[in-house]
Amino acid sequence: MEEEWIKTLADGRRVKFTSQGLLETQAFITAQVESNKVVYSIVLTKVKNPLSHEEVEGYFAGELSKK
Repeated sequence: MEEEWIKTLADGRRVKFTSQGLLETQAFITAQVESNKVVYSIVLTKVKNPLSHEEVEGYFAGELSKK
């Protein structure tokens, strides 16, 4: 199952997040800032699926706090 959503950050940037469960304990998640060719992606092992939006967004908080 794949899920995708857009969130507007406090500084006004819009970020598209995706979350895809691979197996019962694995997931592939991405974050892409609007108008940016860079896509941050992570393969997670040993996680409980499905991940909540907040959990996915939390994995990218450090990268997205940089401008």
